[in-house]
Amino acid sequence: MESVSGTQTSPKRRATVRHYRRPVERPFTRDERERVTLLFGGLTKRHEVLIQAAVEGLGYTVAILPTPGRPDYCAGREYCNKGQCNPSYFTVGALINYLKNLRDEQGLSVESILDNYVMITAGSCGPCRFGMYESEYRLGLRNSGFDGFRVILFAQRGLNQSGPDAGLEFNVPFFVGIINSVLIGDLLNEVACHIRPYEVVPGQTERVMRQVVERLQDVLRVKPGQPPRERLLTTLLGILLPRYTREDRGRFVEQLIGREYVEALKDCARIIDEGIEVDYTRPKPVCKIIGEFWAQTTEGDGNFRMFSFLESQGAEIRTEPIMSWADYVIGQERARLKDRRGLDESGNVPRGLAGKMSAEVRRHWQRSRMRFAAMALHREFERNRVALGGTAHALLDQEELQRLADPYYNRRATGGEGHLEVAKNIYYAQHKLAHMVLSLKPFGCLPSTQSDGVQAAVTARFPDTIFVPIETSGENEIGAYSRVQMALGEAKGKCREEFAACVAETGYTLENIHAFCAEHRELRRPLQDVPFRKGVAGRAANFVAHVGRLMDADPGWSRRKVRR
Repeated sequence: MESVSGTQTSPKRRATVRHYRRPVERPFTRDERERVTLLFGGLTKRHEVLIQAAVEGLGYTVAILPTPGRPDYCAGREYCNKGQCNPSYFTVGALINYLKNLRDEQGLSVESILDNYVMITAGSCGPCRFGMYESEYRLGLRNSGFDGFRVILFAQRGLNQSGPDAGLEFNVPFFVGIINSVLIGDLLNEVACHIRPYEVVPGQTERVMRQVVERLQDVLRVKPGQPPRERLLTTLLGILLPRYTREDRGRFVEQLIGREYVEALKDCARIIDEGIEVDYTRPKPVCKIIGEFWAQTTEGDGNFRMFSFLESQGAEIRTEPIMSWADYVIGQERARLKDRRGLDESGNVPRGLAGKMSAEVRRHWQRSRMRFAAMALHREFERNRVALGGTAHALLDQEELQRLADPYYNRRATGGEGHLEVAKNIYYAQHKLAHMVLSLKPFGCLPSTQSDGVQAAVTARFPDTIFVPIETSGENEIGAYSRVQMALGEAKGKCREEFAACVAETGYTLENIHAFCAEHRELRRPLQDVPFRKGVAGRAANFVAHVGRLMDADPGWSRRKVRR
C-alpha cells in the first residue's frame, strides 16, 4: 500500500474480534446454604423486611443492604463505568460499601466475604440500562477488591429458574413468598402515606406501623407446609399449568383460597384504627408519584428523599405499587400474543390449514394463561386491600392504560416503564384523582426521556393538570426541590378551593364539622370509609362532604345548618 507521498506503508494488522461472554462464576450450591448470607436491597424498608421474613421462612439467612445514600453514589461513580444511570451507581455502591464495612469494621477477610455472602438481584434486558446492571456489579466489585463475589440474578421469565443443586432455588414457594411480601408492602406503604399527613400525634403512624410490620413478619416467616394433594382445584389447574408439578399447583390453590394473610391484615387494620387518631379536616394536596421504577420507589438520596420532602411541605403522596409492574409485564405479554395472530412460535406464517389452526389454538391457550394470571393477581391484591380497611387504591386496569396511551405512545416501545408514565398521567388527569403528578426518573434515562417528550402533548390536551418531571442524580437537590415547591404551590391553591367549595356545600361551618367529629370517635379513625366524589381529589374535601351528610341525618345537628 502506498501513501499519498508515494512511500511504502505497512498494512494495518486486523484486530481480533472478541465477543462479550457472561463470566462464569463459582456457583452457590445447596450444601453452602446453611452458612451463606443472601444480600438484597433497593426497595422500601417495609418491602425489604417483609421479603426478608418470607425468604427466611424458606430456610435461608438473609441480610438487607442499607438504603443507598450519597456515599454509595460516590462509590458507584468511582468503581463503575461512566455514563450509567444513578440507580446503578447507588445500588452497586451500596453493595461495595457494605462489603467494605464487613472487611474494615467487622474484621472479615475478603476470602471469608466471598465464601459466605451472595448478592441476589433482578436481571433484565432491552433498551434500558437496567440490562447492564449485572456487568456493573461485577466491574465495581472487581475494581473495589472483591473480585469473585457472587451475584445471582433472577429474570422476568417464569417461576422455576434453578437447577437441582442450586443453593438458592428460584421456584414456586420462593416467588409466591416474594409476591405476597411485595403485595403487603405496597398496601402498608400506601396506607401509611395517606394517614401520616393527617395524624394528630406526630410520629404515631410510624410507631403503629412498626407493630403492624412485626405482626406480618411473623406470618410471612412461617415455612409453608405441604400443600393439599387431593383438591379438585389442584386438578383443574393442571389444565392451565401442565408443566408444573402437582405440589406447585397445590401451592397456587392454597394461595388463592387460603386466608392467613387476609386474617392477619384484618388484625392489622384493627391495630391501626385503635392506635392512630387523625384529623381529615386539614386540606392537603394529593401528589401522585410516577416515573422510573427505582427512582419512584427508593426512600433515600436516590430521589432526593422526595417523599419526606413532599410531606414536610404539606402534601399527601400516593406511591405507585410495585405489583402494578408485575401486572404490566403480564399485560405486555397478553398484548404481544394478540399482535402475533396468524403467526407460529417462530414468527412465521404457518403453512396449510392444520398449521394455521394449531398456531391459533396455541396462541389462544397462551393468552388464556396470561388472562388467568392477571385475574389471580388482581384478586389477591383486592382481597388483601379490603382486609386492610379498603382505603388503599385498587390496581389500575392495564388494558385501559394501554388504550389511554395509544394515541400518544406506542405500547410496543418497551424499556423502563414503557407507556405507563404517559398512561398514568392521562388517567389521573381524566379522573381528577390527584392535584399534581410528579414523575421521578434518573438523569438521562432513555425510556423516561421519550415519555417526557410525549407528556408535552398530554399536558396540552389536559391543560388543568400539573405535571412535573424531575430528573434525579447525585447533584442538584436544591434545584429539584425548587421546581417541586413551585408546582406544589399551585396544587395547594387548587386543593384549598376544592375544600372551601365542599365545606360551603354542606351548609355547616368548619367549626361545626370539627365539633361533630370530636363527638364521634369513628370519624377520627384512619381507616374509615370516606366516599370519594367524582372530580374531587382531596381527602379533606371528600371527608367534609361525607361528614355533612352524616350531620344532616342527625336531628340535633341539622337544625344548626346555615341557611343560604
